[in-house]
Amino acid sequence: MASKTSAVANEEPIDVLFALHDKFNILDFAGPLEVLHKALHDNNNQASKAFEITIAAAEPKVLADAGVIVGSQISFKEAHERLEEFDVIVVVGGNHDAVLKAKAEPLDLISAYSEVQKKDPARERTLLSICTGSLFLAQQGILSGLSATTHPDAIIRLEQICSQAVQRDLTERTDVVDDARYIVNNLRFELGDEDENPYVRHERPDGRRPSNARKGSMSFKSSNSRRESITRRAAMRLGGLRVITSGGVSAGIDASLYLVSALVSEESANEVARVLCWNWIRGTVVDGLDV
Repeated sequence: MASKTSAVANEEPIDVLFALHDKFNILDFAGPLEVLHKALHDNNNQASKAFEITIAAAEPKVLADAGVIVGSQISFKEAHERLEEFDVIVVVGGNHDAVLKAKAEPLDLISAYSEVQKKDPARERTLLSICTGSLFLAQQGILSGLSATTHPDAIIRLEQICSQAVQRDLTERTDVVDDARYIVNNLRFELGDEDENPYVRHERPDGRRPSNARKGSMSFKSSNSRRESITRRAAMRLGGLRVITSGGVSAGIDASLYLVSALVSEESANEVARVLCWNWIRGTVVDGLDV
């Protein structure tokens, strides 16, 4: 599995791990889960499921903040052992203060996943946080030098944690944005000419595409000459790990639709939105457009 560079290249199921902690927010989990469950590589073929979903937790059953019990499929220990298998890890919010105080999972899982990407930059991987899940990324230093958002009520808390991480790790500050549905960091496929700086920030609604923009999965499948440079990806932050943070609970659905558009196709994402009767509100892509 470690040699797989893109599941979408051959329309294989994209492996997603949901990391659930005690008293997680149920909508942070259920919304993105429904989006990814409905997504198809071929909208006319119900058998062409785009995502294969695995749920990890500390125990076989995990309690959500609303009192709902969800069964996990693997333990966090097994998740660590199988990290190289997953194309996407989804970190949900809820009960964040308790997790941060106890330094509990999914904190170590987040750090370990970023290290896997640094060691294997040829593989396309994504770390997606929903709502206050971004606080966990901030605590682990993942958001250094990136842009990020979270639930509006937790913006100040996110700023505090990011500031503490800068002082602790002597790294770059995080650009905390309080008015975005979601923010995507790290351009994926082509990084541009050699004299261009891939770290220059360009913020645009991801619905607007310059003439050289393209959907990641489609460009990967259709044009070898336009594939990104693995060497240059390795030089990017976190080895090119795509990092997405989303705002309040419903914004996680918007971010998940974006992920479908980037990894599968925009047609698939639009169809999921139609089936869910959802008005997809676009977010912001930083360091270039990757769809």
